[in-house]
Amino acid sequence: MSTPGKTPSMLKAQVRDVTCGERVRVVEPANVYECTLGDDCFVGPFVEIQKGVKIGARTKVQSHAFICELVEIGEDCFIGHGVMFTNDLFALGGPARGNRALWKSTYLGNRVSVGSNATLLPVCICDDVVIGAGAVVTRDITEPGTYSGNPARRHPNRPTLK
Repeated sequence: MSTPGKTPSMLKAQVRDVTCGERVRVVEPANVYECTLGDDCFVGPFVEIQKGVKIGARTKVQSHAFICELVEIGEDCFIGHGVMFTNDLFALGGPARGNRALWKSTYLGNRVSVGSNATLLPVCICDDVVIGAGAVVTRDITEPGTYSGNPARRHPNRPTLK
């Protein structure tokens, strides 16, 4: 509800200043800016990809995903619906509020699939990993395999992507 006589500042979702490879597809509405998308990438609707993000070739990002600054995603990855990346661990007990020195980066290797509604804290994930739907990844993943739960743990009896 707005106060009579006051007008809110309106910001529109947009795709701007994106370095794109060949055959990149972005479904609107999407807020994708100052990032890099490799060849044959797909970005679904209601996705935000912030500045400085790098996404490798043939990676698919499904609807309602949020990919914040300081994230790099490899080639042939799948980012499910509603996946959330974070770069602020609230190191001082609350949001960094622009103190970027407190932010941390996230790296996903090649052939990483992240299930719907997973949350990834700042971590490094090796190649050939499956992250289950709803998982919360709180630590680096250095061994290929399937990980799920909160916090995400490896399931040794499940096949890898190889």
